[in-house]
Amino acid sequence: MNTTSSTSTASPPKAAPPPVRAGSGPWQLARAELRRRTSVKLSLAVVAFFALMTVAAPLISALGGWGPEEFDKSAVDPYLGGLPIGPLGGVSAEHWLGVEPVTGRDLFARVVHGAQVSLLIAFSATAIVVVAGTAAGIAAGYFGGRVDTVLSRLMDLTMSFPSLIFMIAMMSVARDVNRIVLMTAVIGLFGWPGIARVVRGQTLSLKHREYVDAARVGGSGPWRILARDILPGVAGPVIAYTTLIVPGMIATEAALSYLGVGVRPPTPSWGQMIAESVAYYDTDPMYFVVPSLCLFLTVLAFTLLGDALRDILDPRGSGT
Repeated sequence: MNTTSSTSTASPPKAAPPPVRAGSGPWQLARAELRRRTSVKLSLAVVAFFALMTVAAPLISALGGWGPEEFDKSAVDPYLGGLPIGPLGGVSAEHWLGVEPVTGRDLFARVVHGAQVSLLIAFSATAIVVVAGTAAGIAAGYFGGRVDTVLSRLMDLTMSFPSLIFMIAMMSVARDVNRIVLMTAVIGLFGWPGIARVVRGQTLSLKHREYVDAARVGGSGPWRILARDILPGVAGPVIAYTTLIVPGMIATEAALSYLGVGVRPPTPSWGQMIAESVAYYDTDPMYFVVPSLCLFLTVLAFTLLGDALRDILDPRGSGT
């Protein structure tokens, strides 16, 4: 009886943990985790859509049969202040998203080419920020001493500077220059300290690891250690941070163009189109909705993707 009672009250054996496949490193695990998130899949689809629009803007706009600077006076009513003829801002088989008031320019072509300008500036500025910030952060964290002091004070100075006011002043004064190049340089100039601080902190935690000390004892120089040991260790947080700063770059470009100091007409950009559409939001709301929706979807997609990458690749920095 004792044997029977002890057997009946014994707890069932625990299930064995799922086996871990050999060779499944952190990047493979991160990809598997990203595939399981529906929000990430949707965000990647939106990002890929607008990236394709950026690369193939001339080909995509040609599908509609209109260029971004072509006027179609027959699509607007001169007796109603140039408002588009037809429902939803002149949406028709000829103009898929309608036309601009007064000018009659095709809104589909303007939005597609506006995506090319806006995202080109945002991606280029992000590249400058990531390269400069990563280099400065690694140098400050690894070498320390005076290098760290100088770079840290430069980060503090740049972050405390009223960047938006300086951007507006620079864009207003510099007139006879390439606006896209100038906006890229000005936006990138003030964006690098944030990622530099992240990389500096990560480098400080990596430079005394066992494998780094072993490489140093083995005769590896500082640049070899930085390239082979430190840089791969900070790659995860850098990738996560990069996807999070892209929305800020897009919004900054749109804000400068909205304020009238960004890309000049007739070159289209989303911020410029939103600024021009404000005067018609009550009579032609589609003119305001289309570029605003594109801007909203792009920023939201990059934000959701960046949050997911930060949670997976840099869980300690996410605060969760």
